[in-house]
Amino acid sequence: MGLFDFLKSDKKKEHEAAEKAKEQLEQAEQKYPDAAAATRAAAERMAAAAPPKPAAAAPASPTPTSAAHKAVPVAPKPAAMPRPAAMPPRATAPATPSPTSAAHKAVPVSPKSAPAAKKRTYTVKPGDSLSAIARRELGNEARWRELYAMNRSVVGSNPDLIRPGMVLTLPS
Repeated sequence: MGLFDFLKSDKKKEHEAAEKAKEQLEQAEQKYPDAAAATRAAAERMAAAAPPKPAAAAPASPTPTSAAHKAVPVAPKPAAMPRPAAMPPRATAPATPSPTSAAHKAVPVSPKSAPAAKKRTYTVKPGDSLSAIARRELGNEARWRELYAMNRSVVGSNPDLIRPGMVLTLPS
């Protein structure tokens, strides 16, 4: 069988499948003249094919991750009991927020004396380009944009024009 014969047989199969789908659609239109009747018939067929439901079992309680859980109203919590006047309120020390608590984010951080990070610099040599410097010093040629962003004030508006002697700050 040649290549063209194979393609012809595929087209013939597609044509036959389209004709069959068209016939099924016409039959369905004759059987169900409106969409509501077709929907009802489909629902009845699905219900007949579904496995039987267990006899009057107690409804399962929804799990916190199920969709049904969101539909179940939450029972109101009982009101807090008032303290008797005879008991003085307990003195509690102010709690220190943990690094994972929401309160921690609201507490301003005291400035810590961080050790002075040693800035890495590079002095441009004749024939250098930002991508060559990024490849050699940062290990990735694609980081030239990062290098340019950090040194825009030194390099200027054109990243292609770097001059020997320029001192560039390298990202860490």
